[in-house]
Amino acid sequence: MTISKTIRPVRKAVFPVAGMGTRFLPATKAVPKEMLTVVDKPVIQYAVEEAAAAGIEQFIFVTGRGKHVIEDHFDHAYELEALLHARDKTKELNSLLEALPPSGSVSFTRQQTPKGLGHAVWCARHFVGDEPFAVLLPDELLVDRIGCLAQMTAAYKDTGGCFVAVREVPQEETRRYGIITPGEERGPVIAVKGVVEKPEAAKAPSRLALIGRYILQPEVFAELEKG
Repeated sequence: MTISKTIRPVRKAVFPVAGMGTRFLPATKAVPKEMLTVVDKPVIQYAVEEAAAAGIEQFIFVTGRGKHVIEDHFDHAYELEALLHARDKTKELNSLLEALPPSGSVSFTRQQTPKGLGHAVWCARHFVGDEPFAVLLPDELLVDRIGCLAQMTAAYKDTGGCFVAVREVPQEETRRYGIITPGEERGPVIAVKGVVEKPEAAKAPSRLALIGRYILQPEVFAELEKG
């Protein structure tokens, strides 16, 4: 864990949403996996709301071909809004408007070739600039009284550096996740000595799995550019 002398706030979040969603076929043949609905809204909406609740001010989406519907989701639908207004469907209209981030707070960029998560994050470098940022993987749906990213940013304010979210998984499931090698513990915060990608149960350094929430420093872009 790297400790910064000056702890800069986390104001920006990157959402890598360029993937094809092959694990969810046939549901994702025509609909991006991020737009699959859980209860009454798409999973990408849950991630954006989680980020907003953690104090995020800028939402950066790294998209790919066929993902224009995500851009449309976070834009005004004037015809629909006018129809709801004309029919006095105030509740439905308010729900649409409340789902929109503030004007000017949303950016989109393309990952033109599918080179993985690290490359997708690197594609957002010009939007992030020289400041710490969060990364949220929307297909990891995390719902709690206090959002996962809000818990992370609260811990980050005390130490700075980089953070990842983890959860304990059964030993036989370690081969499905990146598993951390844990170090010193300070309450809910655990130092990370390393990460092993999808280890077999007998070789896993712990049962603590990465779950798609990160706080990173801008220096990571230089490392991503190397690989």
